[in-house]
Amino acid sequence: MRLMSKIFNLNDPGWGRGGNNGGSEPPRQPNKGDGPPDLDEVWRDFNNRLGSLFGRKPKRGGNRYGGGGDNGPGLGGPQLPKGSPKLVAIILVLLVGLWLASGFVIVQEGQVAVVTRFGQYTKTLSPGLQWRVPYPIEDHQTVNIAQLRTFEVGFRGNARNKVLPEALMLTTDENIVDLQYVVQYRLMPNGAPDYLFKTSQPDESVRQASETAMREIVGKKPMDFVLYSGRTEVATEVQRLAQSILDRYQTGIQISTVAIQNVQPPEQVQAAFDDAVKAGQDRERLINEGNAYSNKVLPEAQGQVARMLQEAEGYRAKIIGDAEGDTSRFTSVEAEFAKAPDITRERMYLSTMQDIMQSTSKIMIDSEASNNMLYLPLDKIIRQTAGDQPSFSSSVESTASAAAATQPTKPVTPARPAARGTTPNGSSSNSLLVSPYSR
Repeated sequence: MRLMSKIFNLNDPGWGRGGNNGGSEPPRQPNKGDGPPDLDEVWRDFNNRLGSLFGRKPKRGGNRYGGGGDNGPGLGGPQLPKGSPKLVAIILVLLVGLWLASGFVIVQEGQVAVVTRFGQYTKTLSPGLQWRVPYPIEDHQTVNIAQLRTFEVGFRGNARNKVLPEALMLTTDENIVDLQYVVQYRLMPNGAPDYLFKTSQPDESVRQASETAMREIVGKKPMDFVLYSGRTEVATEVQRLAQSILDRYQTGIQISTVAIQNVQPPEQVQAAFDDAVKAGQDRERLINEGNAYSNKVLPEAQGQVARMLQEAEGYRAKIIGDAEGDTSRFTSVEAEFAKAPDITRERMYLSTMQDIMQSTSKIMIDSEASNNMLYLPLDKIIRQTAGDQPSFSSSVESTASAAAATQPTKPVTPARPAARGTTPNGSSSNSLLVSPYSR
């Protein structure tokens, strides 16, 4: 820097006036009548300064070193100073330093620099201050890997601006749907070299891969599934299939999102399709109502069935228990009957007659005189029998007492045991025949 300041010190008042001897003499003040220096003087002063740097004394009166002038004859052309190889070396070092300094690269955040050596990929530089071999040996291309790229399929900007060749697709049940979706993608962290060198048009490859995947997935699904319940599933399958296609082509691209914006039948059949949708909704409503009624009735029927089964089991247990109890009682009675047959027979007869007389409206009176008519309130007896069974015996006794009062000579006596096959008045009757031996 000091060398350059010496050579190009334009603030020197003696610059270009040829009188400072390269700095060995003090500068002279120009005369008041002197004009501006001419080009010859400027060139001579520059040579004097340059020669003084390498230890050569400048000569006056000439415009060249060793040239003709006031100090002697010179050669016909300019000559370099003796120290010129050093100057050339310094200049070369400066040039080489500047060339090497041009290899520094500043990579912004979210970007990478792909370095190529003579056109062949060498390495990838991460964000920050990096260095590579300067041009033309190595070169670099900056790629933004953090940018989220987006493109639309089936429309442009607005859902009304449709692109029908992209939007119309055929389903597996031979119906046509109008489908519009958006694809978002970015580069993989190490996918910049593949993005630059493996595919000529990587962005167009993403568009074609996504369209191919969407048409394949929609072609395997029915129309109702694509329109209603299967949008999320369709988008997921399309993203997976498109990503596999891009990986096979080594594009270095990763699909972030596949979002279905709108899907509907073509406009030409929209009205008919709406009617079909309403009919389907009515069908689903009726099915739901039927299921609700079934869910209400079936539990009630199952509860009734369970209750009837429990009642049948209870009745069965009751009958079996009663039968076993009757059997045990009869067995015990039979054992006692074997010990005293007459007493047991009479007791059984009285017990049987008591059971019969409690549930009948007939009254039997043992009276020898049957000429006088007995008045009995049969209607009250019947009502009492129907309303209160236990009080029937007391009613009968009171009636019998009233009848005895009218017949003082013949009191009412209880029925006596009669012979087998005969009633108390001697008539034959089978209704009162009780056999203690019958089983």
